[in-house]
Amino acid sequence: MDATTDPHLIPPEMPEYGEANHIFEMMQNLLEQLLIHQPQDPIPFMIEHLSRDNDNVPKIVILGPPASGKTTIAMWLCKHLNSNLLTMENLMAKEFSNLANEAMNHYQRFKTVPSRLLVSLIQERLKDEDCIRRIVLIVPILLISTRRPREVEVTSIKSQLAMALAGFHHHRLVSEEGWILDGIPETREQALMIQTVGIMPRHVIVLSAPDTVLIERNVGKRIDPHTREIYHTTFDWPPEPEIQDRLVMPEGISELETAEKLMEYHRNIVRILPSYPKILKVISSDQPCVDVFYQALTYAQTNHRSNAPFTPRVLLCGPVGSGKSLQAALLAQKYGLVNVCCGQLLKGAVADKSNLGALIQPFFEKKMAVPDSIILKVLTQRLKERDCVQKGWVLHGFPRDLDQAHLLDSLGHKANRCMLHSHSQGADSLLGKTDKGDGKSPFTLMGIECYMAFGSFHSICHRVFFLNVPFDSVIERLTLRRTDPVTGERYHLMYKPPPTIEIQSRLLQNPKDAEEQVKLKMDLFYRNSADLEAFYAHAITINADQDPYTVFEYIESGIINPLPKKII
Repeated sequence: MDATTDPHLIPPEMPEYGEANHIFEMMQNLLEQLLIHQPQDPIPFMIEHLSRDNDNVPKIVILGPPASGKTTIAMWLCKHLNSNLLTMENLMAKEFSNLANEAMNHYQRFKTVPSRLLVSLIQERLKDEDCIRRIVLIVPILLISTRRPREVEVTSIKSQLAMALAGFHHHRLVSEEGWILDGIPETREQALMIQTVGIMPRHVIVLSAPDTVLIERNVGKRIDPHTREIYHTTFDWPPEPEIQDRLVMPEGISELETAEKLMEYHRNIVRILPSYPKILKVISSDQPCVDVFYQALTYAQTNHRSNAPFTPRVLLCGPVGSGKSLQAALLAQKYGLVNVCCGQLLKGAVADKSNLGALIQPFFEKKMAVPDSIILKVLTQRLKERDCVQKGWVLHGFPRDLDQAHLLDSLGHKANRCMLHSHSQGADSLLGKTDKGDGKSPFTLMGIECYMAFGSFHSICHRVFFLNVPFDSVIERLTLRRTDPVTGERYHLMYKPPPTIEIQSRLLQNPKDAEEQVKLKMDLFYRNSADLEAFYAHAITINADQDPYTVFEYIESGIINPLPKKII
């Protein structure tokens, strides 16, 4: 498309498809690889890169001083993530590799491996199939001779498709993917060389501990030569006598040698860390190994923020008095989202005397619940207006039960991941939007001015939050609220008492804040809350019984940061 031509009409389904399928991230990764490798023929290179589908596989670097436990943590991560451990030792031990033989010969003579040779070894190893995502279809086949089922691997994509079409429904997929570098890079030179050849880790974990602790650990270290498991004479001695008998003391673990290695590590690590500014996590290893592993695993399963443009859509759920309205107002104020309160929408429809308002008015007069079908029409009408489509929205007051959640889902509101940018340059800057005032929503797509069409309504709810507040706290919040009928000022008898006895004497309580009414609403919410939480399985639960601005920080963090990726 030519950027000089007239603006193009883009239906809302297109950017939503891009958000849901991470098209922006895919194109960004593809462009990075093209610039790094600079292939003569880009088309076959791009096809091969996309077919690998390994942009999101574990690519982890674990660094740390001697005796910090980095090898143990790396091995545990490999087992849990079904990934591949890359160490100096197993890189040099690779069979049928001239580079590995050269590295081994050099190491035996000088006890070191040149940085350029080490990086070449890593490059060679990462080209192996097991370091690239490999989806294996396991199909049960009944053997005629034994009448027993046997599992057969089917790795070809065509074969997998053929098996699926042939009716092999009792298959399972096994994923082998990614790599973990243990203790590499050791210097800034190695870090820069690794980056130069296009090896980009997604997570860098650095373990730290006081030198005195590390020296004590290192002196008592023992290694099982069969399994390469690491044990300690004080902290982790194996109970099995056969393992105890075969443990050996590694070379170079005396107190003096350990101190020299620590000095060398400290000189290098301060120059390595600036190479990984946004993907670095420092974890104290001066704590139980299981706790260190849990923190490392949590970080390794966390997706980094995306630079992809998007339209944020947030859903707040919680009982009456949980602070949904305040949090929605704070989000709308900071990020320019449209604050959509379901109750206010219904009141507004009645006040505007619209056709839908005429349907709602009799229910208001009889103090009856408005049918879900009418609520959905009002909500749909509001959410497909230009400001909601263009800026995004934060919805509260709906859904209240499982049926309403299914209705909302039927409109296309499905939980999905997202990233929210700061509103320092305005919400419209998220998509490079400008407002022409002609009833259309313009934005820039790859340098081309485009307009969003509003003919249809498909929307994705990016984040769902449940605000939890204890029953007693809700009673305290609501039943003590009062209003001054003269000035309209709102007070709270505990948190914001009236300044004078005269004002206090004329304060009135809203009938909705009576304790009986609050209890009824709370009972209704808790009857449906379990179903809602099950329906929104990826929702974030927040303790809302604290300072509202602290609650807002938690909500903001939940919106900004992607949900952790669960890897089995």
